[in-house]
Amino acid sequence: MSTPQSDRLRELLEPLVAAQGLDLEEIELSRAGKRRMLRIIVDSDEGVELDACAELSRIAGEKLDETDAMGDGEYVLEVSSPGADRPLTQHRHYVRATGRLVKFQLSAEGEKGAGELVARILGVDDEGLDVEVPGVKGRKATTRRIGFGDIARARVEIEFNRKDKKEEEA
Repeated sequence: MSTPQSDRLRELLEPLVAAQGLDLEEIELSRAGKRRMLRIIVDSDEGVELDACAELSRIAGEKLDETDAMGDGEYVLEVSSPGADRPLTQHRHYVRATGRLVKFQLSAEGEKGAGELVARILGVDDEGLDVEVPGVKGRKATTRRIGFGDIARARVEIEFNRKDKKEEEA
Protein backbone atom coordinates (compact mmCIF):
# COMPACT_ATOMS: atom_id res chain seq x y z
CA MET A 1 0.00 0.00 0.00
CA SER A 2 1.29 3.39 -0.95
CA THR A 3 1.52 6.10 1.72
CA PRO A 4 2.47 9.77 1.36
CA GLN A 5 5.87 9.00 2.95
CA SER A 6 6.58 6.03 0.66
CA ASP A 7 5.53 8.13 -2.36
CA ARG A 8 7.91 10.87 -1.24
CA LEU A 9 10.72 8.36 -0.71
CA ARG A 10 10.10 6.88 -4.17
CA GLU A 11 10.32 10.36 -5.76
CA LEU A 12 13.55 11.04 -3.87
CA LEU A 13 15.22 7.67 -4.49
CA GLU A 14 14.12 6.74 -8.02
CA PRO A 15 16.52 9.18 -9.75
CA LEU A 16 19.43 7.95 -7.58
CA VAL A 17 18.63 4.32 -8.41
CA ALA A 18 18.26 5.06 -12.13
CA ALA A 19 21.60 6.92 -12.15
CA GLN A 20 23.21 3.66 -10.97
CA GLY A 21 21.65 1.79 -13.93
CA LEU A 22 19.14 -0.03 -11.72
CA ASP A 23 15.34 -0.30 -11.48
CA LEU A 24 13.60 0.60 -8.23
CA GLU A 25 11.37 -2.41 -7.64
CA GLU A 26 10.02 -1.72 -4.18
CA ILE A 27 10.32 0.43 -1.08
CA GLU A 28 9.39 -1.17 2.25
CA LEU A 29 9.05 0.99 5.34
CA SER A 30 8.50 -0.81 8.66
CA ARG A 31 9.26 -0.64 12.37
CA ALA A 32 12.19 -2.47 13.98
CA GLY A 33 11.79 -1.77 17.69
CA LYS A 34 12.22 1.95 18.30
CA ARG A 35 13.80 2.42 14.88
CA ARG A 36 12.28 2.41 11.47
CA MET A 37 13.54 0.10 8.72
CA LEU A 38 13.75 1.33 5.13
CA ARG A 39 14.35 -1.48 2.65
CA ILE A 40 15.08 -0.51 -0.96
CA ILE A 41 14.70 -3.37 -3.45
CA VAL A 42 16.52 -2.86 -6.78
CA ASP A 43 17.13 -4.98 -9.87
CA SER A 44 18.52 -4.80 -13.39
CA ASP A 45 18.64 -6.94 -16.52
CA GLU A 46 22.13 -8.13 -15.52
CA GLY A 47 21.21 -8.69 -11.86
CA VAL A 48 22.56 -6.71 -8.93
CA GLU A 49 26.01 -7.18 -7.43
CA LEU A 50 26.86 -6.57 -3.79
CA ASP A 51 29.11 -3.61 -4.67
CA ALA A 52 26.22 -1.90 -6.47
CA CYS A 53 24.00 -2.34 -3.38
CA ALA A 54 26.73 -0.93 -1.12
CA GLU A 55 27.30 2.09 -3.37
CA LEU A 56 23.56 2.80 -3.65
CA SER A 57 23.23 2.45 0.13
CA ARG A 58 25.95 5.07 0.61
CA ILE A 59 24.41 7.49 -1.91
CA ALA A 60 20.84 6.98 -0.67
CA GLY A 61 21.91 7.34 2.97
CA GLU A 62 23.58 10.68 2.23
CA LYS A 63 20.49 11.93 0.36
CA LEU A 64 18.11 10.80 3.10
CA ASP A 65 20.27 12.42 5.80
CA GLU A 66 20.30 15.79 4.01
CA THR A 67 16.50 15.79 3.64
CA ASP A 68 13.77 15.23 6.21
CA ALA A 69 12.24 12.33 4.25
CA MET A 70 12.80 9.90 7.15
CA GLY A 71 12.01 12.42 9.90
CA ASP A 72 14.14 13.01 12.98
CA GLY A 73 14.26 9.49 14.42
CA GLU A 74 16.81 6.77 13.79
CA TYR A 75 16.36 4.41 10.89
CA VAL A 76 18.08 1.40 9.37
CA LEU A 77 18.70 1.45 5.62
CA GLU A 78 18.94 -1.79 3.66
CA VAL A 79 19.50 -2.06 -0.10
CA SER A 80 19.08 -5.45 -1.72
CA SER A 81 17.98 -7.35 -4.81
CA PRO A 82 14.50 -8.90 -4.88
CA GLY A 83 15.61 -12.50 -4.43
CA ALA A 84 14.83 -15.54 -6.50
CA ASP A 85 11.36 -16.17 -5.11
CA ARG A 86 9.76 -12.79 -5.72
CA PRO A 87 6.55 -12.70 -7.75
CA LEU A 88 6.72 -11.74 -11.43
CA THR A 89 4.40 -8.76 -11.78
CA GLN A 90 5.77 -6.54 -14.53
CA HIS A 91 6.74 -7.09 -18.15
CA ARG A 92 10.45 -6.60 -17.38
CA HIS A 93 10.27 -9.34 -14.72
CA TYR A 94 9.13 -11.86 -17.34
CA VAL A 95 11.84 -10.71 -19.77
CA ARG A 96 14.48 -11.20 -17.07
CA ALA A 97 13.06 -14.66 -16.33
CA THR A 98 13.44 -15.85 -19.94
CA GLY A 99 14.97 -19.32 -19.85
CA ARG A 100 13.82 -19.91 -16.27
CA LEU A 101 11.24 -22.37 -14.98
CA VAL A 102 8.17 -20.54 -13.65
CA LYS A 103 5.11 -21.67 -11.71
CA PHE A 104 2.01 -19.93 -13.10
CA GLN A 105 -1.38 -19.69 -11.43
CA LEU A 106 -3.73 -19.16 -14.35
CA SER A 107 -7.00 -17.25 -14.01
CA ALA A 108 -10.40 -18.75 -14.84
CA GLU A 109 -10.79 -16.22 -17.67
CA GLY A 110 -8.01 -17.86 -19.71
CA GLU A 111 -8.83 -19.94 -22.78
CA LYS A 112 -7.77 -23.17 -21.02
CA GLY A 113 -9.31 -22.22 -17.66
CA ALA A 114 -7.88 -21.80 -14.20
CA GLY A 115 -5.12 -23.99 -12.89
CA GLU A 116 -1.46 -24.29 -12.13
CA LEU A 117 1.22 -24.65 -14.78
CA VAL A 118 4.99 -25.07 -14.45
CA ALA A 119 6.79 -24.10 -17.66
CA ARG A 120 10.02 -22.55 -18.96
CA ILE A 121 9.74 -19.08 -20.49
CA LEU A 122 11.02 -19.15 -24.08
CA GLY A 123 10.07 -15.65 -25.17
CA VAL A 124 8.16 -12.55 -24.12
CA ASP A 125 6.36 -9.91 -26.18
CA ASP A 126 3.81 -7.18 -25.41
CA GLU A 127 0.83 -9.57 -25.32
CA GLY A 128 2.22 -12.55 -23.43
CA LEU A 129 4.68 -15.42 -23.22
CA ASP A 130 5.76 -18.43 -25.20
CA VAL A 131 6.54 -21.24 -22.78
CA GLU A 132 7.77 -24.81 -22.91
CA VAL A 133 5.86 -27.27 -20.74
CA PRO A 134 8.15 -30.14 -19.71
CA GLY A 135 7.10 -33.61 -20.84
CA VAL A 136 5.84 -36.08 -18.28
CA LYS A 137 6.70 -39.80 -18.17
CA GLY A 138 8.89 -39.86 -21.26
CA ARG A 139 6.73 -37.55 -23.37
CA LYS A 140 8.25 -34.67 -25.29
CA ALA A 141 8.00 -31.11 -24.04
CA THR A 142 5.28 -28.97 -25.66
CA THR A 143 5.11 -25.26 -26.34
CA ARG A 144 2.22 -23.05 -25.31
CA ARG A 145 1.20 -19.42 -25.49
CA ILE A 146 0.02 -17.61 -22.34
CA GLY A 147 -1.46 -14.11 -22.48
CA PHE A 148 -0.61 -11.72 -19.65
CA GLY A 149 -4.34 -11.41 -18.90
CA ASP A 150 -4.49 -15.17 -18.23
CA ILE A 151 -1.86 -15.01 -15.46
CA ALA A 152 -3.15 -14.56 -11.91
CA ARG A 153 0.29 -15.12 -10.28
CA ALA A 154 3.73 -16.21 -11.39
CA ARG A 155 6.93 -17.02 -9.50
CA VAL A 156 10.31 -18.36 -10.62
CA GLU A 157 10.98 -21.92 -9.49
CA ILE A 158 14.39 -22.55 -7.96
CA GLU A 159 16.36 -25.08 -10.02
CA PHE A 160 19.39 -26.59 -8.35
CA ASN A 161 20.50 -28.53 -11.44
CA ARG A 162 19.81 -25.79 -13.98
CA LYS A 163 22.41 -25.42 -16.72
CA ASP A 164 23.88 -21.96 -17.15
CA LYS A 165 23.43 -20.21 -20.47
CA LYS A 166 27.20 -20.51 -20.97
CA GLU A 167 27.01 -24.31 -20.61
CA GLU A 168 24.09 -24.51 -23.08
CA GLU A 169 25.94 -22.41 -25.67
CA ALA A 170 29.11 -24.55 -25.46
